[in-house]
Amino acid sequence: MQMEDDQKIAECISKLINVVNQMKACGEANFDQQIIEKIMRTLSSRFDFIVVAIHESKDVKTLKIE
Repeated sequence: MQMEDDQKIAECISKLINVVNQMKACGEANFDQQIIEKIMRTLSSRFDFIVVAIHESKDVKTLKIE
């Protein structure tokens, strides 16, 4: 899963959350940290500076998806 250049962040995250919900319905255990890291990995390169800033200023383990 990768964010397309013309795709909005809300669309990308919504798609990912939909997949996560399907995985949960099948019994897969997902943690917020895993989902947040996946979101940051799937963002297009134009958001690299934001991802770096989040990693530098926040503890990813304590972040919530909201």
